[in-house]
Amino acid sequence: MDIDDLQTFVAVADAGGVSAAARRLGLSKSIVSRRLFRLEAELGVQLLTRTTRGAALTEAGVTFRNHAARASAEIDTAREAIQPAGALRGRLRIAMPITFGPTHFAPVVAEMARLHPQLHIHTSYSDRFVDLVAEGFDCAIRGAYLQDSNLIAKRVGPIHGKLVASPDYIAANGSPESLEELVNHQALMQGTEAWQFMDGDRIVTVQPQGRFKADSATALAAAAAAGLGIAWLPDCITYEYVASGALVPIMTGYPVPPGAAYVVRPPGQHPTRKVQVLTEMLIENLAQNPEIWGQDR
Repeated sequence: MDIDDLQTFVAVADAGGVSAAARRLGLSKSIVSRRLFRLEAELGVQLLTRTTRGAALTEAGVTFRNHAARASAEIDTAREAIQPAGALRGRLRIAMPITFGPTHFAPVVAEMARLHPQLHIHTSYSDRFVDLVAEGFDCAIRGAYLQDSNLIAKRVGPIHGKLVASPDYIAANGSPESLEELVNHQALMQGTEAWQFMDGDRIVTVQPQGRFKADSATALAAAAAAGLGIAWLPDCITYEYVASGALVPIMTGYPVPPGAAYVVRPPGQHPTRKVQVLTEMLIENLAQNPEIWGQDR
């Protein structure tokens, strides 16, 4: 039984169709279909029912999928273990934020690819909340205040931020001096999130209000520079704006609690060595270059 056929079947089962699995695997639909046909022929049983929306597992397919996933994971682990000098191989699918993924995380991923020429890395950039299990990612890099979930997270470094506004906005609307005043100002947000601040030793939560929202911190920084409101953003996004005077830090008496960058992965007993290596490289890079997150500014 071909391990590639097993892994392809698991990808189709998890993705819910041949087309989605082909995109995940970086293969043509014809290759994926051929592997499925070969596996079903070898087993002598139908694993998937093709539908207009994709593919659904048969009863036999449900049972076989769990065994196939475990076998595929074991084979991947065994392959990694026998590679010379810690070489990695196989496929690594990573979800990254588009806001600072290409500038802050991508160089580390590129270096990982250079060091491991047998490793196939597929990176998806988006600021939306990616479902790692449903969409077939090995891990995600998230620079945020991590929400509770059943995912396993490894902190790779701190992220500092602050409240900012443009001089024009401050001239027209004033600068809030207290948390009570802040709720009367236009907030630039990603959604309906709450903002947290340090008031002495206490963390205080504020529910801001505003008419402008975007799922990208870069877009929110641009909106703040245009005078549309107040933004709560990481220093690595606002540094150049602040340095040029386009944005001004406000409410500095109520600092923002530091967040962090994380590598998150689906629940499981042990991370794959590929995910471990990526995590270690990110930790090392952030420790050696703290200025990229604004910590030393």
